[in-house]
Amino acid sequence: MSAVIQAPQTLIESVAAMRFPAKTDAILRSLMDRNTNGQLTPGEREQLEALAELSEEIALVRAQALRLLGRAPT
Repeated sequence: MSAVIQAPQTLIESVAAMRFPAKTDAILRSLMDRNTNGQLTPGEREQLEALAELSEEIALVRAQALRLLGRAPT
């Protein structure tokens, strides 16, 4: 069963613009680079997995918001 919920366009615009803060993005990129080089500690691996999972969830929500707005991802 699917429900239709109306939301203000400004809310959808805000969701579509969601991104990690610059500092968090830099941490994620650093962890990904270090993972590629096999240099992560177990704690860093957990942090990478958590940030990657959150990044994927944000990407999915953003994609849905962009679809509602009739825009392509950037």
